[in-house]
Amino acid sequence: MITLISVIFVLGYTAIALEHKINIDKTASALLTGVFCWLAYILYMPEKEFVNETLLEHLGDVSGILFFLLGAMTIIELIDAHDGFEIVNKLITQTNKKKLVWIIGFITFFISALLDNLTTTIVMIAILRKLVHRKEERLLFAGIIVIAANAGGAWSPIGDVTTTMLWIGGQISTLKIILTVFLPSIVSLIIPLIIISFQLKGNFPPKIDDVKSAKNLISQRQQLLVLISGLGALLFVPVFKTITHLPPFMGMLLGVSFLWILTELLHGKEVHTMKKHLSIGSALQRIDTPSILFFLGILMAVAALQTSGILVSLAETLTNTIGNINAIVMTFGLASSVVDNVPLVAASQGMYSLAQYPMDDYLWQFLAYCAGTGGSILIIGSAAGVAAMGMEKIDFFWYIKNISWLALLGYFAGAFFYIIQNMIFL
Repeated sequence: MITLISVIFVLGYTAIALEHKINIDKTASALLTGVFCWLAYILYMPEKEFVNETLLEHLGDVSGILFFLLGAMTIIELIDAHDGFEIVNKLITQTNKKKLVWIIGFITFFISALLDNLTTTIVMIAILRKLVHRKEERLLFAGIIVIAANAGGAWSPIGDVTTTMLWIGGQISTLKIILTVFLPSIVSLIIPLIIISFQLKGNFPPKIDDVKSAKNLISQRQQLLVLISGLGALLFVPVFKTITHLPPFMGMLLGVSFLWILTELLHGKEVHTMKKHLSIGSALQRIDTPSILFFLGILMAVAALQTSGILVSLAETLTNTIGNINAIVMTFGLASSVVDNVPLVAASQGMYSLAQYPMDDYLWQFLAYCAGTGGSILIIGSAAGVAAMGMEKIDFFWYIKNISWLALLGYFAGAFFYIIQNMIFL
């Protein structure tokens, strides 16, 4: 069973990577992989009811992520329909490509710590589309956004799912994770930024005002109101989670419902065609649904690996064969670029006890850094990468050729910085 599920996952992963070679959409391959992994699991399990119950439990967790993504995309589409991002576009006046990539990188880095890496990626790519029009250059910027979003999420308790898991589990505290992981995370971003700066030359053409359209007839007051309300709704999600202890998707759905009411009140007296274009219903129609289904397929396939014990076995094998704690944690980070970092971190939480490694131990802080930034090495190694892949149609091998090696250099640079930092201040 273990072998069969592993083979199915590898074949599915290969099909996703070869999407443009085999002319089969990655979403179809991901969904097929997810279903076949669970099919292989239930065929070899005598207790069918247990498998179904476990599948539904995982579906609940996955649905939370999907509804979170759906809500975030809806809010972004609604802001865009009201030309809200044009306000941000006008504020960013820099046209020099080298300087702009640094501005985008650091804005993403710090926003990711406040929101989370997934939401930040969606927001920043929506802004990026207003700033960079050439596809090839925009893909390079999108790659930096993925690296910056994951790096920014690693040092904040609410910036990345894995860091949040360690925070809730009592392995890390807020102040310590910020003090110890902040500088390594910045290093993991600065190295790719320095290198990519040499690939960007010249300036972007001066901005010109868009031709007046139905969208441009929206008042500046409405633009600003929807932009502030939309970004406020996104920023409110981690606050909502902290106060209520409900899952993040509930806060996101609350934000969507608030914006739905707001836009209904704003455009209640307008002509039908104009109101329809600016409604939540229209925003939902424009959402990239295949990207959400791609998420579903990937996460369900990984859930099968977790349920069957493959990921726990992988974690135990790494521990027994490598031995050195630094090498183990760095390997965990590298593995998180291939499979989801969430089950890997969950496995490590089960393997290493708080009695052996208490709160804020070296192990947990280093794991937060490696699991958070390691996902940038491959485009499907993190939620941020998958979102960028769906929104910008980034090819798997294009990312490997142009971004992966940058992310890998940044990853190792930040990791070694963390080790040296710990040796100096221990």
